[in-house]
Amino acid sequence: MTTMAKKITINDVADAAGVSVTTVSLVLSGKGRISAATGTRVNEAIEKLGFVRNRQAASLRGGQSGVIGLIVRDLCNSFYAELTAGLTDELEKQGKLLCLTQSGAKGQHMQRCFETLIAQGVDGIIIAGAAGQGAELRELAEQKNLPLVFASRASYLDEVDIIRPDNMQAAQLVTEHLIKRGHQRIAWIGGRGSSLTRAERLGGYCSTLLKFGLPFHSEWIIECESSQKQAADAITTLLHQNPTITAVLCHNSTIAMGAWFGLLRAGRQSGEGSLDSYYDRHVALAAFAEVTDDELDDLPLTWVSTPAREIGRSAGQRILARAKNGDDEVRNQIMPARLVLRSS
Repeated sequence: MTTMAKKITINDVADAAGVSVTTVSLVLSGKGRISAATGTRVNEAIEKLGFVRNRQAASLRGGQSGVIGLIVRDLCNSFYAELTAGLTDELEKQGKLLCLTQSGAKGQHMQRCFETLIAQGVDGIIIAGAAGQGAELRELAEQKNLPLVFASRASYLDEVDIIRPDNMQAAQLVTEHLIKRGHQRIAWIGGRGSSLTRAERLGGYCSTLLKFGLPFHSEWIIECESSQKQAADAITTLLHQNPTITAVLCHNSTIAMGAWFGLLRAGRQSGEGSLDSYYDRHVALAAFAEVTDDELDDLPLTWVSTPAREIGRSAGQRILARAKNGDDEVRNQIMPARLVLRSS
């Protein structure tokens, strides 16, 4: 009976050399800062075990694998789903592939994802949604001589390549639109107090109210989880306690849908025969959206669209340029939002 020989893997080489898989990958690719002694130890292990460099490893030695790595916190988030779609479109046009990893809702697996992508020999890494770990990740990328681009919903990062939406401009745009429609008492529902995206949007909302000399009331700004039920409860309570409010700005589409259900409930409780009549006479809704126009809920809301898919495409163009040309110039690209009007 013939027994097939066990295939020697990069993990076997790492164990034999007493180094990490990442180090072996860097030796194979010629990237990063690896000492001569470590490189010799890894190569000796390769020869001893008979490790065969595959096609990917051979291409890595030439400097290009044709693969770009992406780390997102949660692909279920509509912003990052759209961003990934745009990035994939751009990479495929250029004949490149995407290697996708998820770091977890709180970024708890970020380090592991980063090392996994390095071990796969990617030509560069795009990190989506890790503003709080930016400095550490930038330093790690520099050590590995690896192109790095951040594509984020919001950021306070400096000295890194970053592409992100203009959250303040988006909020200014939609708030001014509501004001020009005659609304002077505008409230806010949604988002967590710890959210940098929410903070940037609130900044635009508040500055626009002040610009037009309109009242700002902290009790009109309601924190709310991204839950339709919580949003419905929140808008019901808000309007009951503050019946003079005429418009509500929602942090995202989930909050907007919940607020809509809350208005439906409020219309029935007030004796209004239909939601449209209650909507037209009492309160208008507006919301931030991170999907394409044809995917927006078909509700008579004012949407302000964040260009997530375009951000993905731009991130793809930028990482490929960095990988090809080694451009060291840092660029902070901020993408403007636009209004999408829906009528009943």
